[in-house]
Amino acid sequence: MNALMRRFRPEQIRELVLVVLIIMVIIFFATQIENYLSPRFFNRISTSVAIIAVVAVGQTLVVLTRNIDLSVGSIVGFTAYFVGQQLADNNEIAPLAVVLMAIGVGAAMGAFNGVLVAYGRVPAIIVTLGTLALFRTMLVEYSDAQTVITSSLPAWIIDLPRANIFSIDKLDFRLLVGIMVAVVIIFQLMLSYLPYGRRLYAIGSNPDAAKVAGFPSQRIVFFAFVLCGALSGLAGFMFLARFGNITVVAGLGIELKSVAAAVVGGANINGGAGTIIGTLLGAILIDVIDNSLIRWAEISQFWREALLGLMILLAVAADFVIMNRLRDLWARSELQMTQQDVEETQTQEEPGHVA
Repeated sequence: MNALMRRFRPEQIRELVLVVLIIMVIIFFATQIENYLSPRFFNRISTSVAIIAVVAVGQTLVVLTRNIDLSVGSIVGFTAYFVGQQLADNNEIAPLAVVLMAIGVGAAMGAFNGVLVAYGRVPAIIVTLGTLALFRTMLVEYSDAQTVITSSLPAWIIDLPRANIFSIDKLDFRLLVGIMVAVVIIFQLMLSYLPYGRRLYAIGSNPDAAKVAGFPSQRIVFFAFVLCGALSGLAGFMFLARFGNITVVAGLGIELKSVAAAVVGGANINGGAGTIIGTLLGAILIDVIDNSLIRWAEISQFWREALLGLMILLAVAADFVIMNRLRDLWARSELQMTQQDVEETQTQEEPGHVA
């Protein structure tokens, strides 16, 4: 048992369980839905997962600091509409400029949240619950009840959802999925190897100890919200590319899915634990279930959201009951193995000891 606990961290065990659950869900629905494993359905789910996962990565950064961002759905909606309106008015805007515009708008909204939470010391749930409504109201006022329609957009963004990086036996690896993979890799590496990523864990695990250690906690939390907003802005661009027709309800409900993906993926709502890979697996599990339920029984959106809420509750309960136990076992196992290594070293260094 000690060898197993030393070989695999609790987060890795959680990720392995998620992979098994995803496979089981796919097998179940494959037996219930005709042509379920078709390339078309794979492409549909992968594109949908890409948007949720990008938002959920930003949500994970915030959750690691013991905070939460409930405004991400409104940021996605506002960014999608704002960028879509700019493109409709001027089809000549360069694609890179459009992406940077979306990221910049999202980052500005995230910075607004970050200032109030990090420097104003207002609880994140209060701030982002307020900005959820505020940003949505901004969208309503800015849109003036008008819709951005596909016919007003340039051809390149309309064709973007069907753009492939490569294909394998009719399974297309879409460009939007490639963006998601790039985001997941970049931020997983950031959390694993960069000082900023390690400080996110430190602040979430023990804010007082992080303060004593001299970490600039306010600045770190602020930039977590900025990054979350920037990724939500990028997701807004992806949302525009996928759907084309953007109304005032764009992005509605994404906040719940992003929180569910992060928590189901292993991010501890009390901060200090979670991985981007786990968040990606959480997003895949949630979106596979959501899309499959639509095809299987045409379950209403209200019941699907109720299921998301139930999954969040189960994930939080599992984290407190099971994952905390696994973390304690892993910590004790590490301590025992360290003590054994020290004792062996001392024995070898004793005078007269024969190896």
